[in-house]
Amino acid sequence: GMVLVTFSAIMFASGENLIAAFLPEIVTEENMGKMSGYGWSLGYFGGLLTLGICLAYITWAKQQGMSETHYVPVTLLITATIFALTAMPTFLWLRERAIPAEWDRSLSSLQVSFARLKHTFKEAARFRDLVWFLITLGVYQSGVSTVVVLAAIYAQEVMGFDTQSLIVLIMVVNVTAAVGAFICGHLQDRMGSVPTLAVTLLIWIVAVLAALFAREPAHMWIAGNIIGLAMGASQSVGRALVSKFSPAERAGEFLGLWGLVNRLSAIVGPLSYGLINYWSNGDHRMSLLSTLSFFIAGLALLSKVNESRGKAAAFSSGAIIDDTVY
Repeated sequence: GMVLVTFSAIMFASGENLIAAFLPEIVTEENMGKMSGYGWSLGYFGGLLTLGICLAYITWAKQQGMSETHYVPVTLLITATIFALTAMPTFLWLRERAIPAEWDRSLSSLQVSFARLKHTFKEAARFRDLVWFLITLGVYQSGVSTVVVLAAIYAQEVMGFDTQSLIVLIMVVNVTAAVGAFICGHLQDRMGSVPTLAVTLLIWIVAVLAALFAREPAHMWIAGNIIGLAMGASQSVGRALVSKFSPAERAGEFLGLWGLVNRLSAIVGPLSYGLINYWSNGDHRMSLLSTLSFFIAGLALLSKVNESRGKAAAFSSGAIIDDTVY
């Protein structure tokens, strides 16, 4: 079972990167933020739909006297079915417009991938705004990952939420996240991605502070909805900004780095929360305070990212990998 879970997680992460790589290929720079926002927004509504169907089935199964060993596997089947059905339009109607790059056929695709990655690191100075933003992304996304993974635990253990209230909170947060992604998509095409992201990080700071000082469940409901808005917005902007900083011929490569940074932050953030929680003898508020530092640091690092310069570097890039690779 663990092998299948691990395999599915790897495939999901790979698919997320591949989908993101299509963004600069099928939209213009003028509406990239909006379309990225639409994608995240629909994704949250899809998650909400799946959760609703699974909850309806679980309620029915419990009424029939079924045990968890019977109805939990069915919810996995429901999720897989919805995932497969919603993925079908991509395979049926989406066509690649980019011309696949040529490479030395004596080398494996893995060797080529590592060679491209090595070449990218050598070109860090040329794409300094992209590199700096990836560092920024890794910092603030560690905070996002921590909140996503541990918000439910915080709501239960600190705020006293029961299971039913927690499920409703999660569903409401999905709705506000979809709204945040949708609104943010329009804003970043008008304001620019960096200023929009700065606003979302400020919202994150307010949201975490609201959760930190919450003393009643009603306060947590307010904090949760602010978190939803910030979560949808920040994820939408991050992907769009990396797309803007990526040369068209290397979008897949650079958005793969975006995915890698997201995966690493999903480890660093929750791990730091757990360590602080352990050292503070289970003080969740102290742990949440450490999470707040990721957003503050991310906002400070973002001030070094120049959006115009980053887009210019992507536009003017004619860099190719050494002929021994291609």
